[in-house]
Amino acid sequence: MWRRVGFIRQAKLMLVRFVRMRGLPEEIAKGMALGIFVGMTPTFGFQMAIAIFFAYLLRKNRLAAVIGVWVTNPVTAPVIYTIEYEIGRILLDVERVSLPTDFTWEAYAGLGWDIMYPLWVGGLLTGVVLGALAYFITLKLVPLVKKWRVPRWPRRHWHRNSKNKE
Repeated sequence: MWRRVGFIRQAKLMLVRFVRMRGLPEEIAKGMALGIFVGMTPTFGFQMAIAIFFAYLLRKNRLAAVIGVWVTNPVTAPVIYTIEYEIGRILLDVERVSLPTDFTWEAYAGLGWDIMYPLWVGGLLTGVVLGALAYFITLKLVPLVKKWRVPRWPRRHWHRNSKNKE
């Protein structure tokens, strides 16, 4: 079924869900900010679960948090994580890690901390900055978006080849 649904239709359905989202603009904006913050952390693969957990724990809008997490997706994650690594590397004043020439487990296991520490520092910083920015933008946009009327998609009429019963 999902293969028949186009990208435009999926985007429109997400817009409809966002427009129909329940809650005050401030609750939705806080959920979105939380989602963006979690989305900026290098927890790829667990971000939605983390966002739902913290949104539930902090009593924020869970749907907005999940939507915010999708700022990092398979398309954007390599770019975002590269930028975050560079920010963290510059802030920590460490050299850029180069990949080892020998392909052994020991050689690559040693890279973990050298990559993850700058990535976490950059991720937390960008998460705070972009989360705060997302809060204020969402706070202003939610009342405007709630006023939109999203028209329905034209429905197909399915013709049945049934015989009239007499």
